Amino acid sequence: MTTGINNSRKLLVTLFILALAACGRNILFTDSSSIPEKTWQISNIPEFSYDVSDTVSKTNVSFTIRTGSDYPFRNIFLFVTASSPDGKSITDTLEYELADEKGNWYGKGPGDIHELNLPYRSNVFFPLKGTYVFKIQHGMRTADLKGVYDIGVRIEKIKI
Repeated sequence: MTTGINNSRKLLVTLFILALAACGRNILFTDSSSIPEKTWQISNIPEFSYDVSDTVSKTNVSFTIRTGSDYPFRNIFLFVTASSPDGKSITDTLEYELADEKGNWYGKGPGDIHELNLPYRSNVFFPLKGTYVFKIQHGMRTADLKGVYDIGVRIEKIKI
């Protein structure tokens, strides 16, 4: 009788692991760049390269930022340049709120670290095969932006 219970438990554990693995299959690309000494200098422009072979699937592109409580602002401006394999590029100026008007930080994280997902483009596809490059520069009025731990890019395939 206990063999049946053990087999049922093994089956449930296996199904649970498979379900967790299936959740991560929609993530096509994720990468981040650490910011030296937690101070993002205006001249530090992290670059992320994404190799595309699927030109049909729709995706969501977002950025991930981790800041500390010593980050001096409620928001952040980013200059994002996206380049396609044919050499064409677009540059966007983006503003994201990192905290509310009372100074409560958005996002999650241990201690004073706040990790936040910042949506960039939704429901898009990459029309050409090859390498797409994303460059991210902060657009704040201070050249040395304290309290930024890292910045990253995440590309997820949209479930149909």
